Amino acid sequence: MSTRLGIVANEPSGDLLGAALVQALQELLPDAELVGVAGPRMQARGCVSLMPQERLSVMGLVEVLAVLPDLLRARAELVAHFTRTPPAAFVGVDAPDFNLGLERRLRRHGIPTVHLVSPTVWAWRRGRVRAIRRAVDLMLCIFPFEEDFLRAHGVDAHYIGHPLADEIPPEDQGAAARAELGIAAADTVVALLPGSRRSEVSRLAAPMLETARWCCARKPGLRFVAPMVSDGLRALFEAERTRVAPALDVQLLAGGSRTAIAAADAVLTASGTATLETLLLHRPMLVAYRLNALTFALVKALRLIKVPYAAMANLLAGEALAPEFIQGRCRAPLMGPALLAMLDDAPRRAEIRQRYAEIHALLRRDAARSGARRILELLAARERAA
Repeated sequence: MSTRLGIVANEPSGDLLGAALVQALQELLPDAELVGVAGPRMQARGCVSLMPQERLSVMGLVEVLAVLPDLLRARAELVAHFTRTPPAAFVGVDAPDFNLGLERRLRRHGIPTVHLVSPTVWAWRRGRVRAIRRAVDLMLCIFPFEEDFLRAHGVDAHYIGHPLADEIPPEDQGAAARAELGIAAADTVVALLPGSRRSEVSRLAAPMLETARWCCARKPGLRFVAPMVSDGLRALFEAERTRVAPALDVQLLAGGSRTAIAAADAVLTASGTATLETLLLHRPMLVAYRLNALTFALVKALRLIKVPYAAMANLLAGEALAPEFIQGRCRAPLMGPALLAMLDDAPRRAEIRQRYAEIHALLRRDAARSGARRILELLAARERAA
């Protein structure tokens, strides 16, 4: 009889993390059957998805309101499914606003619960640690500073390292990436990563394209590549390019964010997992982000942010190696000069790449296998207690 495990990953970044964990669980527990909500990477490893991942993928305080009724219905459907056919354990991957509520309900039904990726309670909304205590039996932390913080607040937390740090090799991938994209070694390349959600691309495509146009006017010959996670986002990005920079030549990729980043001399990226991916590929970056205006006003007014940087790359480095352009600063007249300055400063880029390589080494802990082992330990403890 197979061991049935539930798992829910709400968005593309969670799909990356979940896929590595799914593979490790299957290696340590060959009869494992995984079912829940999964993206293409998790599904490729055999995870059965009960609903499209896109149904759960939303970000922002205001943005959630428009789809809140369907999110609540989706969570109720998942609760009904897992309580009707209880898994040996349930794993929520990131997306704490959705998954902690799901985990709390399942835990009330006696299902052991695991959460992969600690909510950023150390950064903002620290009161959520109480919700974590109620919702999870085991927290798997992917950053080193999280374990002590959570344990001090009564959460059984374990640092496992970061799956992406294990997945991305420490050796430079630039030559292979350029060969794959048909880019010459001598070309100066900038990767544009406007995000993986429609709301992000709708706000960031224009300022990024305007920045690219601004730089091209002052440094002809620059090459731009932009990976798109879906046809819909590609169409949105293309429409913005036609509107704000019709003469700009951008090589669009179907997925392939790592190839685009590795091929680049510098990266202009949305804040989020992409900044970590860029760090792990040892590429200098600029970080851009815009929230819904009301969301941003609420975050500022309530003083919800407790850390000095928006980008995880800067938090891990402990300094702003990646200049940040948030909200009103996310515009070409500010980002353009900073991007050209980075492209023109080879020693600075080399220094940043070396620092990123050092951080990469610290995050390589065989995270997926370490996390899978912790989950199996939880299952074994429950069996002994039964």
